[in-house]
Amino acid sequence: MDGIKNYLIDMDGVILRGTTLIPGAAEFVQRLQTQQIPFLIFTNNSLYTPRDLQVRLSYMGLNVPPESIFTSALATAQFLHAQRPGGRAYAIGESGLTTALHDIGYILTDQEPEYVVLGETTTYSFERITRAIRFVTAGARFIATNPDVMGPGEGGIVPGTGAVASLISAATGVKPYYVGKPNPLMMRTALRTLNAHSEDSVIIGDRMDTDIVAGLESGLRTILVLTGVTKREQVERFTYRPTWVRESIADVELDDTSQAAR
Repeated sequence: MDGIKNYLIDMDGVILRGTTLIPGAAEFVQRLQTQQIPFLIFTNNSLYTPRDLQVRLSYMGLNVPPESIFTSALATAQFLHAQRPGGRAYAIGESGLTTALHDIGYILTDQEPEYVVLGETTTYSFERITRAIRFVTAGARFIATNPDVMGPGEGGIVPGTGAVASLISAATGVKPYYVGKPNPLMMRTALRTLNAHSEDSVIIGDRMDTDIVAGLESGLRTILVLTGVTKREQVERFTYRPTWVRESIADVELDDTSQAAR
């Protein structure tokens, strides 16, 4: 792993599983902090703000600043700011999404929005989905934070952003632009946040179809860990391969020259 100076680390399945830290995850992040190696913990989930996630992780025993956490909601907000600064959006989502949009100067409105922005929420409203359908039909651009069709919830799986986006698409004939993984845009936005380059960066993830392919298409080296959804025997079924496979993040070695190279 020579020459790796920056680490992008997926959260679910790599750092934590449900409400529990994966063994060795806190120690790995502490080594990055001690050696002053830049990193971002990132997630496709748009429910929470980085501050919310910071508190959640601290209760589990991992202390990181909110600036070290990057979400698909932040990537979506930055994309919208680059496309149309100070625009108007009709947003379906929780504080992670609405705060990110507010912070970049967007107006959240149900009066002639320029964008419909869809993210995760625990209370999908048929009334709000109907409004979104009407806005998209009337010409609003359709953006979604991520394509995940399901996620973990209390008592089992819950529908994700991708599932609700499919409902809106079926009614309107309009497909959304997904900002989150596996879109390389999210990876490049994260790298810009770190002021890093893909050639000396790596992504650590647990999903071949999002983390690894996003890293590959963004020019990063990739580490697949087996503590999430992907099993070792499944890796060979894909047409692409990770650079490395490790049992868990605890087995990932750091490049000892990373700090000296700064």
